[in-house]
Amino acid sequence: MFSLNGKTVVVTGGGRGIGRGIARAMAKAGADVLITGRSAGPLAETLAELRALGATADTVATDIMSFAGIAEVVAAGLALGGRNTIDCWVNNAGSAAPGDVGPLIDMDERQWDAVVDLNLKWTFFAAQAAARVMTSGGSIVNISSRSGSQPCPMTGNYGAAKAGVENLTATMAVEWGHLGIRVNAIAPGVVLTESATAMASESRRRRQIETVPLRRLGEVDDVGPLAVYFAADESSWTSGTVVQVTGGSRIPVGVLSYLHKINRDAEAREAAGA
Repeated sequence: MFSLNGKTVVVTGGGRGIGRGIARAMAKAGADVLITGRSAGPLAETLAELRALGATADTVATDIMSFAGIAEVVAAGLALGGRNTIDCWVNNAGSAAPGDVGPLIDMDERQWDAVVDLNLKWTFFAAQAAARVMTSGGSIVNISSRSGSQPCPMTGNYGAAKAGVENLTATMAVEWGHLGIRVNAIAPGVVLTESATAMASESRRRRQIETVPLRRLGEVDDVGPLAVYFAADESSWTSGTVVQVTGGSRIPVGVLSYLHKINRDAEAREAAGA
């Protein structure tokens, strides 16, 4: 794996799921790692794991959805490695709670704002804050989703936000390239995080696996190595890219599930009227 010795890396949403996997990969590559999140418990668990790997690591339990929270993370990142700089910032924090998604025709302003603010608005302002302290250049890695480039029935606000992240990634790469700052994005497919495993039924997981040529769903450690590459010097001429990590899947399982539901409901209505 590429060496990140002497580099300071910040991973937002680093206490759980993909963020934990990315933080673990960064630590194995030799980086000093700062992880952030809202909940102190998962951060503490991940911190112990990173330190057991021999990494210099720390945590900041804060809400990244505020300028004060971002400033707190930036300050801690600058202090962590003792070099007063941040070499790589990973914008991993993002999600869509079950109560914040649903049919677009029924979606209200609160649901829209809750998802778009977290996944797009504050991703941008975190990236902006990171870029402002990368005085000798650096790398910003935005975690998007395959939802950013495919139809997302029932989670349209999330897909729209991730599409915005991918466009911002390209634009930031252009605007900040002369500063020596590279900006790239990773778009995972279905990854077996704690929340994804809890929410998905066994039948849904089977349908998801059937859309993946490599015949399995993603694991959190499948994403980290690509993030390490983007943080490493070996990617010094790679910027403005979005790389999908999907096991080769090209089929939007959300569309299949939605159409399955629509067809089932139509059949039920027809049967009731017969």
